[in-house]
Amino acid sequence: MEPAIIVLGRFQPFHNGHAAMINGAMSYLGVGDSDLPLRICIGSSQAEQSLDNPWSAEEREQMIRVWLGDHDAEIVHVPDLGDPPNYVEHAEKFHGPPGLIFTTDEGTSSLYRKAGWFVVEGDLVQREDWQGWRIRATMQMLSTVTEEEAAIAALCVNMPESVVRLLFANGWQRRLFHMGTGGEPVG
Repeated sequence: MEPAIIVLGRFQPFHNGHAAMINGAMSYLGVGDSDLPLRICIGSSQAEQSLDNPWSAEEREQMIRVWLGDHDAEIVHVPDLGDPPNYVEHAEKFHGPPGLIFTTDEGTSSLYRKAGWFVVEGDLVQREDWQGWRIRATMQMLSTVTEEEAAIAALCVNMPESVVRLLFANGWQRRLFHMGTGGEPVG
């Protein structure tokens, strides 16, 4: 596997913060005249289904692909290691040798710098709103709403509409209802 511009995330679910980060990496590619490909890495690819990890790596890849549309990017799955000091060496087996990583996460930036990677730190946009746990909690609450278009409109504030519609088309948003304590349908 050749070096690439790497973007790494869990994408649980893919939200506007992820879209901003990948757009930043694509802009960097365009400005930098780089011939490196863009490689999106889905972390925690083997994680068991839970409230923190409700979607499989394959489902998250579908979310990314529906958002990407015609944009060209490779997507690879990277399982967890549970050993941060050795994570980059482990991840390289899945995403390839040192190239460049585009990230908005300080911990990721530090690990990859120590491993000799060139790191570009993008701006962290709307961090208070665009956090996976917050969006999952919102989705869990909305999973009881029977008026689908109202739930879609509420989620589109923090997620790309194409991804939200994919979730609803496949019934994936309701999965969170079944993982929680339940409740009465609303609306």
